[in-house]
Amino acid sequence: MSDKTTSPHLLPGWTGAAPDADALFAMAEAALETMPDVFKPHIEGVVISVEEFADDAMLASLDIEHPYELTGLYEGRPLTERSIDQSGGMPDRVTLYRIPILVEWIEGGERLDWLVRHVLIHEIGHHFGFSDEDMHALEDMA
Repeated sequence: MSDKTTSPHLLPGWTGAAPDADALFAMAEAALETMPDVFKPHIEGVVISVEEFADDAMLASLDIEHPYELTGLYEGRPLTERSIDQSGGMPDRVTLYRIPILVEWIEGGERLDWLVRHVLIHEIGHHFGFSDEDMHALEDMA
């Protein structure tokens, strides 16, 4: 007999229902709290949101054919491209896409809170000016 709270890919207290947007948002907030203090001042203004899927226009702009292929998105101007002369822009945003994250969670078998943290940190990496290739290289070195 197995205990759902000890399964490596489930959250403690998991009931079997797919976590809603509020639950994913809470996981993202918890992940932000674990960020090293040196990063926190630089991400204070980043807006975190959870949506079901990216819309068709966004997917087309990214040349992504299927909505399950996009788990998160950073929108904004990376810190490495900013100037003190710029002001008045929209806040930077990280959007987590709930359904693709849940599909990856089910298929991959890792803990959902870890997956949400991974996607969130990957997108915040773009805020710091890292490319996907940079982040993959850093993950491979770790």
